[in-house]
Amino acid sequence: MEAAVRVSVCALDPITEAGMADRLGNQTSVRVVDDRARDEAEVVVAAFDRLSADAVAALRAVTTEFGKPIVLVTDRIEAGGLAAAVDCRVVAILPRSAVTGTRVADSVRLAASGGVGSPSELLGKLAEDTERLHREVLAPRRSSGTGLSPRETDVLRLMADGFDTGEIAVELSYSERTVKNIIYAVTDRLRLRNRSHAVAYAIREGMI
Repeated sequence: MEAAVRVSVCALDPITEAGMADRLGNQTSVRVVDDRARDEAEVVVAAFDRLSADAVAALRAVTTEFGKPIVLVTDRIEAGGLAAAVDCRVVAILPRSAVTGTRVADSVRLAASGGVGSPSELLGKLAEDTERLHREVLAPRRSSGTGLSPRETDVLRLMADGFDTGEIAVELSYSERTVKNIIYAVTDRLRLRNRSHAVAYAIREGMI
């Protein structure tokens, strides 16, 4: 059995970082290293709600510090983001939903093995990843008119029914960190103040 690939997680906030580390921890082929062992990481998994200017700055800092290949997990890439991703040694772009399956682990292992082609080949691959991201994440959200992923909808519905974080985690078979991460992502993306505001907004807009 092959040794697990050592991974460091990068995010803009501690909740997202902890949630991503928790979800990656369910993958036997990767092992998340803590801050004390970050220099031992073979691959960086960078998790952002969207590849914004702040996210790009974080990627550049990680590239300067580690110089390791990066697997980017995001649900939206803003203008100029693809070129910035290439500059920052991003070798794969995946939607956040992929972390619950094997795709992110497969991408991590490919990155660790040096399975990255020339800059032009890499650009083509990342362009394909971006198109796939659009098909899997953005297009379905726009067509449904909700702006929420299925798991975000599930969490909000349970919140509306009065479930607390622990109860939601049990009901959906998530960790509490993952539930908190989902709630943070929704409130941050929709610019909502707190959980009650998120539930009220979702009901008012017909999202749940």
